[in-house]
Amino acid sequence: MHRRFAGHRSPHVAGAKSNQSFKTGIAMNPTQQLHNLGQSIWLDNITRELLTSGTLARYIRDLHVTGLTSNPTIFEHAIGHSTAYDAAILSQLGKGKSDVSLFFELALEDLSRAADLFRSTFDASAGVDGWVSLEVSPLLAHDAANTIKEAAELHARANRSNLFIKIPGTTEGLEAIEASIFAGVPVNVTLLFSCEQYLAAAEAYLRGIERRIEAGLDPNVGSVASLFISRWDVAVKDTVSPQSRNRLGIAVAMQTYQAYCALLASPRWQKLAAAGASAQRVLWASTGTKDPQASDTVYVEALAAPRTVNTIPEKTLLAFADHGQVKKKLPTNGGDADAVLADFSRQGIAIDVLAERLQREGAEAFVASWRQLLQAIGTKKSHLAQVCTS
Repeated sequence: MHRRFAGHRSPHVAGAKSNQSFKTGIAMNPTQQLHNLGQSIWLDNITRELLTSGTLARYIRDLHVTGLTSNPTIFEHAIGHSTAYDAAILSQLGKGKSDVSLFFELALEDLSRAADLFRSTFDASAGVDGWVSLEVSPLLAHDAANTIKEAAELHARANRSNLFIKIPGTTEGLEAIEASIFAGVPVNVTLLFSCEQYLAAAEAYLRGIERRIEAGLDPNVGSVASLFISRWDVAVKDTVSPQSRNRLGIAVAMQTYQAYCALLASPRWQKLAAAGASAQRVLWASTGTKDPQASDTVYVEALAAPRTVNTIPEKTLLAFADHGQVKKKLPTNGGDADAVLADFSRQGIAIDVLAERLQREGAEAFVASWRQLLQAIGTKKSHLAQVCTS
């Protein structure tokens, strides 16, 4: 169950408009409203500048940010398009490290610092909140054995209790998720796009916990299941009616939230909770608006829900803090999700087929970012070596 914890009650962000909480009628910052509702706000970004400038600390203090996620694309931008990592790369020259090894060293430095910033939140929430995430190599998306191995190695290297290892919810990934949970490695299941894919990831988590109980091990292993939202709407924007735009991702989220709430109420989960397990929370990912004609806070406002996480791109976070509104909570019964999804089906959208395509394309996109990232590191190593010898 979601546990509330004492958080910093901050003044409004500069330039923010006052909003009335739909629950209490008290004017407060929009991010405070989500926090009070029971939804965790995590930042979907990390750069060394965010850490060294104090910006992340300010987001924690003023915007109720209680966690952070990363992925290969985020690190490709952070390392490849900045000089902030040059000194660290320079210090490793001549040590014979591969580009992959060097990347994970840089990433773990950043994420360890971020994890330490969130540690008080992690402790105060009894491990429900305060997490950061690091993804295994995207090249392992269909390699269960090596995913299991790398997940364990990365978590051990980080030596932080509040660091998730991200594993994609592919068929092979599900095997790795169950094994990693059984091994006590906290997992952020990534690249989920449908209710069916979420339920498969939840099943893998439950089996891992049940195996731990059978083996006499502590069942309290953290996990979140990350459902990607905006990519649905990008995929169908040119094939559906104007009235249907930016509605598909939210409908899939509503359907998934209904399944999530039903799972938490199930006898199977209640038995595990009584044994000391913590719920695998649903996390809304890809919640930045891609449609320039839509509100820049549309997904954050639509996905307000207790016992969930929303990992929000930095630009979207600042927009929501400035002018976002929390008007209602997601309905636990799915609301009109079935009707909306049926309407998309009538417009020729095969939901299950598209979910599989989006997961495949998401994995391929991370592979492309991974290769660009390693190329950028290799280029920087060569350039810095030349500078040193010139």
